[in-house]
Amino acid sequence: MALPEGFVGRKHTICAFPSSVRLSVNFRAVWSVFPGSAVRIICGLCACTISAAQNKVVRNKILFISVIISNELAIWVQSYKKFIVYSLKFIVFLYLCTQIIHYIMDIKHQLAKKLMDIKAIKLQPNDPFTWASGWKSPIYTDNGKTLSYSDVRSFVKLELCHAIQENFPEAEAVAGVATGAIAQGALVADQLGLPFSYVRPKPKDHGMGNQIEGEIEKGAKVVVVEDLISTGGSSLKAVAALREYGVEVVGMVASFTYGFPVAEKAFEEAGVKLITLSNYEAVVEEAAKTGYIKEEDKAVLAEWRKSPETWMQ
Repeated sequence: MALPEGFVGRKHTICAFPSSVRLSVNFRAVWSVFPGSAVRIICGLCACTISAAQNKVVRNKILFISVIISNELAIWVQSYKKFIVYSLKFIVFLYLCTQIIHYIMDIKHQLAKKLMDIKAIKLQPNDPFTWASGWKSPIYTDNGKTLSYSDVRSFVKLELCHAIQENFPEAEAVAGVATGAIAQGALVADQLGLPFSYVRPKPKDHGMGNQIEGEIEKGAKVVVVEDLISTGGSSLKAVAALREYGVEVVGMVASFTYGFPVAEKAFEEAGVKLITLSNYEAVVEEAAKTGYIKEEDKAVLAEWRKSPETWMQ
């Protein structure tokens, strides 16, 4: 890298100080010893300041100070070289530890535990909930709660980003499914630096009558973000709306899925690749592990997932 303006072509700079002390400084040597370090910044700033200074005495003082700082930094680096090396090794060690923990406890179970910790998921096999569809269900999921907890919110955002980067690296835009995935989709798009839009369940009955809000270029490769997959009906309606609009849906990522066979079949028939962070099985396993449910409840919960529309009817 070239020296900053003011040092070019000047291997040695010799200057007289008011005390008649003469000092020889090899700036090129200092520059090469500390590539990319704070010394470069200091030398560069001093060069600009020296060039701007009109008074020779002022220039000499500035130069003298810069030399002292450079020498002190050189001594510090030599003295603490081992400390820096061991610090870097420790950082690598911590990184490896996090990777091991990540491997031991996969994403599915990590998120399942986090969702139960914040009560975003509730299991009541003996006192089932009633869904809007009329189905009886031993589980209730409210992923909107993740937005209220910064650690869980960030975890979901980053893992969705990882899922997109690993499975849909060609994505050029992000679309969220209204209303549950609007916020999370926007967070993901912001993290990835991609355009964002969201899809309404149906076109507005006023104004422009839009179903898709936001700007997406025709023909763009879009990844859809969803918060929850049950039967897949509303999610795939959003996909259909995007395709009709004129974009290419490369796939969908979601925080959680119940894993219904009807949903798996629907996504397969629609030609949409679905990647989810966690699922019903992981929740049941974590709930049993932590004592949230009894071991005998697992059979009841498994039976519900086989035929949710007829369970306890």
